[in-house]
Amino acid sequence: MKLPIGPLPGIHNRRPFFLPLLAGLVLLTHGLQAQEKTKKALPLPGDSFLIGKHEAFVIAPPAADPKLPVPWVWYAPTLPGLPGTAEKWMFEQFLAAGIAIAGIDAGESYGSPRGNAVFTSLYRELTEKRGFAKKPVFLGRSRGGLMALSWAAENAGSVGGFAGIYPVCDLASYPGISKACGAFDLTADALQSRLKEFNPVERLESIAKAGVPLFAIHGDSDRLVPLDANSGEVQKRYLKLGGAMQLIVPKNQGHNMWQGFFQCGELVAFIKANARP
Repeated sequence: MKLPIGPLPGIHNRRPFFLPLLAGLVLLTHGLQAQEKTKKALPLPGDSFLIGKHEAFVIAPPAADPKLPVPWVWYAPTLPGLPGTAEKWMFEQFLAAGIAIAGIDAGESYGSPRGNAVFTSLYRELTEKRGFAKKPVFLGRSRGGLMALSWAAENAGSVGGFAGIYPVCDLASYPGISKACGAFDLTADALQSRLKEFNPVERLESIAKAGVPLFAIHGDSDRLVPLDANSGEVQKRYLKLGGAMQLIVPKNQGHNMWQGFFQCGELVAFIKANARP
């Protein structure tokens, strides 16, 4: 008996049915895995989700007027483990005042154009699709200052204010040109030659012209992110540009987890005053 050459009878009829089903199961499995990976640990109950490949979060106040834009604090850097439990007290104050908290993980972007594009994706998601206010107030902790101030320099009209906890404002100070250059897709020499184009401390004019108020709390013994080269230098330049900046300098405090940095009444009051649309 001779076997037929080619597909067995009926097999070709089954293939179109089974392959889409198999493909659907594979996509469903990957989808479930992706959902599991977006379960970000937050200091308070909130929603974590993906925008493209970047994990974002929103912690919403218990009640909000649907007729009004939602005021919000934009926290940076949103990295694994951040925001953490140290921010819990502050976040509770914001929520009680009807102010949401949100952020997006742009990686170790140091305020690069690539990182700014990720920030813009969060801004559009929240303001265009979720009814959030057009002018959030940034809360930049440490290197989150680079990210927040860099985006603010390019989008000054979309920023209600900036508050920093020992914020990095000078790329050369931290993390240093040789470490930061990769995030900018440049060599160290190329970034050095274009530093004024990217360095937040050099890019304050647009923020000042837009009347964006600044606030920082920064210890005088900070060796990792020195006060004079960062918040101190920003205050000097910003005042010369006609801007307003409040700077609190706790004595004998460095780049640490001192409670006063994270339970600062002046910082909370500043954000409450400037987050309202």
